[in-house]
Amino acid sequence: MSEAHVTGTGVHSGERVRVRLHRCDGPLAFHCGGAVVLADVDNVVDTPRCTVLGRDGARVAMVEHLLAALSVAGFWSGVTIEVEGPELPILDGSASAWGEAVAALGPPPPTPDPFDVLAPIRVVHERSTLEASVGESSLEVRVSFPEPIGLQSWSGRPTSYGDLLAARTFAFRDEIAELHARGLARGAVPGCGVVFSPAGPDTPLHTADEPVRHKALDALGDLALLGRPLGGALTIVRGSHAAHVRFVRHLRTLAASMSDRGESATGLRTPGPA
Repeated sequence: MSEAHVTGTGVHSGERVRVRLHRCDGPLAFHCGGAVVLADVDNVVDTPRCTVLGRDGARVAMVEHLLAALSVAGFWSGVTIEVEGPELPILDGSASAWGEAVAALGPPPPTPDPFDVLAPIRVVHERSTLEASVGESSLEVRVSFPEPIGLQSWSGRPTSYGDLLAARTFAFRDEIAELHARGLARGAVPGCGVVFSPAGPDTPLHTADEPVRHKALDALGDLALLGRPLGGALTIVRGSHAAHVRFVRHLRTLAASMSDRGESATGLRTPGPA
């Protein structure tokens, strides 16, 4: 049976974490704290600068980078993730190492049918807006941050989503103390992401638009909690984990409503079995 191991430090807890990925029939699932937590939007319990899944008292945080790597590789099921620790390790702040680990698992199972967008969908959460429209699958992400990041945008089709895996997480130097006060970023050390000050980043960027690429990467990870690809053109403006989760839950609500009414063309195609 194909498997991969990843070890590192949790960026928020500061704890050493061990992760084992292995092939297994069934949905994507995290085994942590003696419980099985499915990678499903219904199990999102918090979004404090990351996405946290939980069930039966068990929690696992920072799941979005691994879920993005899994979805890019076509894994919507068939993998169990055993986690020794409260969160997945931050590694270098990107999903590159996760991509390598997922590649070691071999070819993915068949891709489930997508949620096809058949009418415009718009979800607003605080400063974030997500709009899905009919069309070929694509993602456009726009961000607005203080300088030196400023306004950035990235767009691509599924064939280019792999280009996002190397984009690292980032923060501004003047918000580090606030994160520490909230009990976050206790494991943040040089090399686990990019820190911006007015003078610029503390390390050379992989690409000039690395910040928006990382936001797109986060979006892919959160969208994976839908359990299948989204068939349509999605635009995200000033996205956040909380907004992504709200959008995915909205899609679930639409699909459930259609199913209850026996309808099939009121915004999304009713999904088949995963």
